[in-house]
Amino acid sequence: MRKSPFCAARVLVAVTASISLATPVLAQDTLRTNRLEEVVITGTGTLHRLKDAPVQTEVISRRMLDSYGGKSLEEILSGLTASFAFSEGDMGSQMQLGGLGNSYILILIDGKRIHGDVGGENDLGLIDPQNIERIEIVKGAQSALYGSDAMAGVINIITKKHTEAGIYADNSTRIGSHNDLRQHNTVAIALGKFTSQTNFQLQRNDGWQNTAEEWAEGMVLTDSKNKTVNEFRNWQIAERLTFKPLSDLELYAEGSYYKKNILRPRNGSHPSCDVYTYDLRYNNASAAVGGKWFLSDEALGTQRNYITLDADWNKHAYYYDYTARTYEYVLLKGEEFGDLNGEWYSVANLPGQSKLQSDQQRAMAQLKGIFYLPAENILNAGAEYRYDYLNAPDRTETGTADDWTAALYVQDEFNQLGWLNVTAGLRLVDNRNFGFRLTPKVSAMLSAGDFRFRVGWSQGFKTPTVKELHYRYLHVMGSSTFFNIGNVNLNPQTSNYFSANLEYRGRKFAASVTGYVNKLDNMIALVNVPVGEIPPGITTAYLGDGSDNVQARMYKNMDDARTYGIDATLSYQVMKELTLTTAYSYLDTEAHLYDASKDRMNTVTIDGTAHHKWSAAATYSHTFCPRYKLGINLSTRGSSTRYYQNNGNGKAFQIWRINTTHDLGKSGKTLTYRLELGVDNIFNYVDRTMHPYHLGNNTSGTTVNATFTIKFNAGKRVKNHISSTKQHFNNEED
Repeated sequence: MRKSPFCAARVLVAVTASISLATPVLAQDTLRTNRLEEVVITGTGTLHRLKDAPVQTEVISRRMLDSYGGKSLEEILSGLTASFAFSEGDMGSQMQLGGLGNSYILILIDGKRIHGDVGGENDLGLIDPQNIERIEIVKGAQSALYGSDAMAGVINIITKKHTEAGIYADNSTRIGSHNDLRQHNTVAIALGKFTSQTNFQLQRNDGWQNTAEEWAEGMVLTDSKNKTVNEFRNWQIAERLTFKPLSDLELYAEGSYYKKNILRPRNGSHPSCDVYTYDLRYNNASAAVGGKWFLSDEALGTQRNYITLDADWNKHAYYYDYTARTYEYVLLKGEEFGDLNGEWYSVANLPGQSKLQSDQQRAMAQLKGIFYLPAENILNAGAEYRYDYLNAPDRTETGTADDWTAALYVQDEFNQLGWLNVTAGLRLVDNRNFGFRLTPKVSAMLSAGDFRFRVGWSQGFKTPTVKELHYRYLHVMGSSTFFNIGNVNLNPQTSNYFSANLEYRGRKFAASVTGYVNKLDNMIALVNVPVGEIPPGITTAYLGDGSDNVQARMYKNMDDARTYGIDATLSYQVMKELTLTTAYSYLDTEAHLYDASKDRMNTVTIDGTAHHKWSAAATYSHTFCPRYKLGINLSTRGSSTRYYQNNGNGKAFQIWRINTTHDLGKSGKTLTYRLELGVDNIFNYVDRTMHPYHLGNNTSGTTVNATFTIKFNAGKRVKNHISSTKQHFNNEED
């Protein structure tokens, strides 16, 4: 049917207005957390409506993701929640949740652990934002389903699954400031009992420099080439195959390959700076197989009970790619680190050479069953085994190290009273180095109309990682060089997490307030130690550039640590086309840190803590005619001062951004088009703190971006088990 000229004129006016918007229209459909049909799974491993989830779960929906237009997972989490803080670096993202860092935060993709730098920084570039369906966040070690990496919380990234019978394909290209390019492609084919989905992503950025000042060699350099964010390039390809030999049995196999290069600047006038003689290269690979067997529930006419079996292997390796002659000074066998009169030899690495620094591999197997029992009980039970292997020729005493952990867990949800849900679980862990440990979890939820009140208590247990036990490496910061050393005498960390949540979810208004306390014992941290405390046997110390100004730091158990805070969110649908949201997080931390120079414990704030973080957003969307829909998202995020023990605090900041979406209708029945235009950091905030002192935020100032997406869908949607379960929920509600 031919469209009127009046409709075309309205489209032109709307597009022009969104591009030249001087006074942004408040808009955001963001937290439509009051949507009763939203279903979550992360907290208990079983499907629940969001409002009825026994364990409080925060959801970033696909609608929120589309409206916000974040280019990376870091942007999405920091912009759409107030709980996360990031300090991005070459090795990945230093993420913090509830006062605890990367090694305490479990990141899942479709329920499976992401594999990155074990005990260090996770490279979130592995996750393609264009392939995310939604994100579920559970804070604290509140579930028996997850083990040692979840003491701060769990982030479960649910990816898009294209189950249409036929062919689906999409292409999304985003360009922006600093020659930023984000490319995404998906091709999915479903033929009978077989489906195939292939995903590809490519990312690149030239990096930027916020300041040429750097503290190094005991002075302030004013011509440093060190960048705030270095140039990088990465790409990933992933494949997933599924086969349904029976209506109640689904098998899958999947794999991925990821490569990233970080190109670092050269600085001939100051060669002692650490970053100028080699680039970094990362190679990741993964493979997994598994299956899901659905068990009939004749009383309900659905298949809610099921058993799953999964096995996966992951590899994360990084290399130095040398760009200039680089000498390594290595202490001969039989000599200890502190013996400066020992015999040394030097190794020259030439331009064009590569050298493996660390190859971390992990193999896991998991068996799980979900059973809906009589008397309104839901039983979740499982077993898992994990093997970790580290190959680091220059960074471990023997060149390799390994560890294994086995676990059994059981969790039961009691719903006999309707208005009261009690969820209790136990997790039994057996670690090769630290033996058995049993950790309980219990939570309760009271329901009264649109109100929910939740309380929870859980224990956490975290064994030291292979790196914390065995790894040693140099870390150069300014004019100081730190020799970081693993410690085989570490003890496991334990925690007690307490939380209380009050939540209201109506049709137009939703509000949630959560208070929590997390108490940790034997928390592991790097602390300065005198040379005499370094254990015997460290005989292959890799000393990098051979600097004489080397300080020894060792992983040690701190006496204890405590974090506590309050998280609050509000969402209000002003009208059908306009939604306002806001979130606030208060955090305080304290830990006991050993001061070797005075032989005493000091009470300190955990590094990276900011007492106050906040975000707010508004989304407006309107369909002007069948072929055009406009969306406008205006959002802001901010943080108070971030505290650090060394190298200064990170400055407070507040940043505003706007993103517009333009759905341009369909071409026939198979093609759809979308254009996105955005401006980040509207008011051009830049933190120009000199290197290597801490930044509150590493933004380069105002940036612009544009994304064009085209989708081809010649498939017919087929019903799956999750959709049938949702239908059961809807029938029950009716």
